[in-house]
Amino acid sequence: MQTFPQLLLKHAAERPQAPAMREKEYGIWQTIGWQALATLVEHIACGLHQAGLKRGEHMVVIGSNRPRLYASMLAAQSLGAIPVPLYQDAVAAECVFPITNAEIRFGIVEDQEQVDKLLEVQESCPLLTNFWFDDPRGLRNYKEAGLDSLDNLIEAGAKFAASNPGFFKKEAAIAQPHDVAAMFFTSGTTGNPKGVVHTHLSLLDRSEAGAKFDKLTSSEDVLAYLPPAWIGQNIFSYAQWLICGYTVNCPESAATVTIDLKEIGPTYYFAPPRVFEGLLTSVMIRMEDAGSIKRAIFKTFMDVAKKVGPDKMDGKSVGFADSIMYALGNFFVYGPLRNNLGMSRVRVAYTAGEAIGPDLFTFYRSIGINLKQLYGSTETAVFVCLQPDNAVRADTVGVPIDGVEIKLDDNGEILVKSPGLLKEYFKNPQATAEVKTADGWYRTSDAGFIDASGQLKIIDRVKDVGRIKGGVNDGAMFAPKYVENKLKFFQHIKEAVAYGDGRDQVCVMLNIDMNAVGNWAERRNLPYAGYTDLAQKNEVYQLIRECVESVNADLSRDTLLAGSQISRFLVLHKELDADDGELTRTNKVRRGFIGDKYQPLIDALYGGKKEQYIETVVKFEDGRSGKVSATLKIEDAKTFAPLKVAA
Repeated sequence: MQTFPQLLLKHAAERPQAPAMREKEYGIWQTIGWQALATLVEHIACGLHQAGLKRGEHMVVIGSNRPRLYASMLAAQSLGAIPVPLYQDAVAAECVFPITNAEIRFGIVEDQEQVDKLLEVQESCPLLTNFWFDDPRGLRNYKEAGLDSLDNLIEAGAKFAASNPGFFKKEAAIAQPHDVAAMFFTSGTTGNPKGVVHTHLSLLDRSEAGAKFDKLTSSEDVLAYLPPAWIGQNIFSYAQWLICGYTVNCPESAATVTIDLKEIGPTYYFAPPRVFEGLLTSVMIRMEDAGSIKRAIFKTFMDVAKKVGPDKMDGKSVGFADSIMYALGNFFVYGPLRNNLGMSRVRVAYTAGEAIGPDLFTFYRSIGINLKQLYGSTETAVFVCLQPDNAVRADTVGVPIDGVEIKLDDNGEILVKSPGLLKEYFKNPQATAEVKTADGWYRTSDAGFIDASGQLKIIDRVKDVGRIKGGVNDGAMFAPKYVENKLKFFQHIKEAVAYGDGRDQVCVMLNIDMNAVGNWAERRNLPYAGYTDLAQKNEVYQLIRECVESVNADLSRDTLLAGSQISRFLVLHKELDADDGELTRTNKVRRGFIGDKYQPLIDALYGGKKEQYIETVVKFEDGRSGKVSATLKIEDAKTFAPLKVAA
């Protein structure tokens, strides 16, 4: 197994003119080949060497997906340094702990926004002395000491490389597979984030295993649009990119991702469930606005797709009549829909990070998109379980892939042994000892089991699985994330937070999807002044109640979770936001934090109240704080008697 820089040089030698990356700038796609990329990495590495970056030292990288930021990470690794990508949408205060913890002196950032963050935290991070920016817009008059453009660093590095032609390759050859390659800070649902230390071997071994599993080749096209600080993006658009040598495409901006997706037509695609939910919501909104004939055609062929599409995707035979109807549906509906979603060329699509609703999962597979689930985490270098083609199910996350062993602890916790396990949590031996056993097993904190087909099923986080205490469902299992994910399938619900462990009933706090509900309200001539006003409309509550009661009806058919039906709910007056600490940077609910922050609402839900006043401090994008207040309605939902399953 090689290292990241060695793989780069291998591609540059074997396929110098093949496209390595594309970047959309001013509406035009610019291509950089492998040899040109290797030269860019060499110049940045030589510039960083002259600046004083040392082997084993950490270097922060903050920004969106940009070829020169990827090149900067490769340059740091070529010198034996360790890139530490941070989330580009994190506020300045969130950068202080990682930069201080990793004792970072140098940084490479994308633009003025990221420069301003580092300048803001410099006083709290005295070791941070030098950083370079990729995009010079807005920075002409910045004269701060230690701040310079990446262009100047590259120019200085090019001069050094010209006078020291063997330096770069010599440095790149020193690294060994077991050397530390990168560090990723977990999003941290509680407390400070932890630095997950990975080696070249752990990242590349799992990337190669995943590539072999799905038969990836150098002809794949990938759209890099998720945060580089998230290990999932780093694996798909960095580690596997260097393993396979395919082309990574960087969109112009977050606002143009949908357009860029259609232009590129990726063959290998990854997105968290939230993205797939958003795409489906936009489709349903457009169909609701369509004429009656189009709606009828859509409904007719979607019924056909739901009936036979998943079987066709799994290679199973269907009847002649169904095959004819599906072919017609593919011509009139599914093909145009895939094209509109930018997925007409997708050969393999994955989702992970959160459980995906079975109906949502089935929708994509029914229209001919090979959507699969995977299971893994930052600590396992993503790839633990993958779903094989022709054996894909909505309620599992696949089978352990090559090199992975799985066993269950007495409490149902999943334990993993894999070459992709983290080396350690940086400067945190206690946390490392808590998740890594003496004999090499990693404690995932997830509860689950292996089903009869050999696929892994995830129930919830071990610490979150609880029991109802008191009432008619006393002793029933409560899995909050399972309930939340069923609610979030509905296009009108964006986020849900469920409570019930140790209580006599389940109550939830919800966010509506502003786009979906706003469109729904406009078509009914229902006026509203903004999110807070819309969220408290009686008509909206009736709409959400129908969703909640539909989930309850579904839960009543589940022998294990029938007791988790929702008794009461409210719609929050604001959207849950990572800037307000309510979500992680990967958009996971911080249930404990939300419970403390909105304790009066939880007390009102369980106290039988019909409404509750709440005032909340919020942070705006410019860093200012303000307050949002409202009197929230609290309503009861119909629950259903558990259905007895026939023996």
